[in-house]
Amino acid sequence: MNPNVMKKLLVFIALFSILAPQYFAQVDPKERQIVEYIDKHQSQALELLKRSVDTESPTEDVVGVKADGMIFSKEFASIGMNVKWLDLPASMKRAGHLLAETTGTKGKRLLLLGHLDTVLKGEKYRVEGNTAYGTGIADMKGGNVIILQALKALHAAGALKDTRIIVMLTGDEEDSVDPVEVARGDMIKAAKRSDIALSFEGTVNNTATVGRRGSSSWTLEITAKTGHSSQILREGMGNGAIFEASRILNEFREKLGSEKYLSFNPALIVGGTTVETKDAAGTASGKTNVVPARVLINGDLRFISESQKTNARDRMREIVSRSLAGTTSKITFFDGLPAMTPNEGNYKLLEQLDQVSQDLGFGKVEALDPGDRGAGDVAFVSDLIPSLDGIGIGGGRNSHATGESARIDTMPMLTKRAAILIYRLTR
Repeated sequence: MNPNVMKKLLVFIALFSILAPQYFAQVDPKERQIVEYIDKHQSQALELLKRSVDTESPTEDVVGVKADGMIFSKEFASIGMNVKWLDLPASMKRAGHLLAETTGTKGKRLLLLGHLDTVLKGEKYRVEGNTAYGTGIADMKGGNVIILQALKALHAAGALKDTRIIVMLTGDEEDSVDPVEVARGDMIKAAKRSDIALSFEGTVNNTATVGRRGSSSWTLEITAKTGHSSQILREGMGNGAIFEASRILNEFREKLGSEKYLSFNPALIVGGTTVETKDAAGTASGKTNVVPARVLINGDLRFISESQKTNARDRMREIVSRSLAGTTSKITFFDGLPAMTPNEGNYKLLEQLDQVSQDLGFGKVEALDPGDRGAGDVAFVSDLIPSLDGIGIGGGRNSHATGESARIDTMPMLTKRAAILIYRLTR
């Protein structure tokens, strides 16, 4: 053996002999087996990640989403899990969901959540140093691989036997459709026969997610008297639709804009004599000498709890109702994703993850500020069972955009952390 290589090997052995007892001091022999499996099979995890990323699966691509699901279906089946594909009605134009389940009888019942669909398509997997690029790698194919590898490690150590674990990888998280009772009905049923939910959206630094804001949308329609522009603001004509729209939006900003975790965004506004909107686009016409007759505004609303959402909607309705002279306004709200409201159960799960992380020598895990995270699937079940999110792949950048990437060197640590957490929760 080359003397330099031998010297490096001896240094490594010496360091390992010092650090290994500290590293394993807080883990039992079974946990040590789980950790060692993950270290030995990182190359297989990366190969699976490449296959998944290279399988294009934007939400509207029914064939592509299901193809990605079949990759994971075979892998879950290989470790003895019962696997089935849950189709949605053809009219919903969505692929459906993958469900994989163990059939044990002991321990806490876990629901592990991921999603197969992406917003965009087209960028293939490539690696530069410790960063891998590709559509969906951060959101959230990396997290799906962590779920699978964690369960494979438990299986190899004989720790998956007799557990009660459900894995659900949805096919339309990025753009789910109504009715929610159908689109998320199977997830809610799974939650009702589970004790805990863990969701594997990307990890942000050394945090986990105990709360996520919900999202909904609204449409504001304003109609007004129209006529010669010389009469605007005068009795008999009134203010016109655009002045009324300006009043409403400014009052929204002044009276709702400073509340913590509440945000609203007027995303599209179209006004004039004639107005039309369709599919997030709009057209309008209007001459400078004509008082505008209509305005249409589409926007969103973000909130940390159902009560915050309800209170905000009530205040928005009250603002809208005080119409300026010559105008009539109507606001309509549409539900989207509910909020994952922080609660005691979620914080207890965070404490358990934090303990696992410290026992493995990976440092503390803290709660991510809910304002730093958008809406997600876990919110459909977090009102039913304690839930934790944000424990998937780390270093994610440019989700929902070109150049999406994640740090693949985070995967071994995060997979170990997830696997040991699952192991301890199911004991």
